Formats: sequence, C-alpha cells, structure tokens
Amino acid sequence: MKKILFLLVVCIAAAFGQEQGAEVVEEVAVLNETLKSFSVLAACVGLGIAALGGAIGMGNTAAATIAGTARNPGLGGKLMGTMFIALAMVEAQVIYTLVIALVLLFANPFL
Repeated sequence: MKKILFLLVVCIAAAFGQEQGAEVVEEVAVLNETLKSFSVLAACVGLGIAALGGAIGMGNTAAATIAGTARNPGLGGKLMGTMFIALAMVEAQVIYTLVIALVLLFANPFL
C-alpha cells in the first residue's frame, strides 16, 4: 500500500511540476529580486537594532562604572577593567550582527 501511495504522489508531482518554462523563469527572476530587496532591508534593520542595543548597553555600563567609582574611588581601577571587558562583550554582539548582515548582502544562501 505504501508503494502504491508513493507512486501516486510521484505521478501527481510530475503532472503538476510541468509548467511553462518562460513563466517559471520570469517568476523566479521576480522572486530573486524580491529576496535581494528584503535581504538588504533585513540587514539594515538588524544592524540598526543591534547598534541601538549596543549603544544603550555601553551607556549603562559606563554609567554604572562612573557611579561605582564615585562611591568608592579606591576601586576605580578594578571597575575600569571590568567595564572594558563588559564593553567588549557588548560590542561582540554588534559585530556578530554585522557579520550576519554582510552574509545576507553578499553571500546570501537563499539565492
């Protein structure tokens, strides 16, 4: 029974798979251009959101470090080192988003 059902599905797929060649090529070209356009849009929006989030995170980190140094000036050096590590972690997220945006723009796996 499974073999018959499989053959039936294959025959139906072959019947519906035969469309006019020119129409299919034209539709694929339109879809390809649409995908390129949405890839550019996704890269821009994603990078903008990542940069905004990174800027907010860096601002909060710097504000907390300044407040901690103001409360206890003796810990300023340790707080500064911890702040730079935190800033590197925040910036790494933005760089990852930049890499994904560049992949979407120049090496899109969906095209």
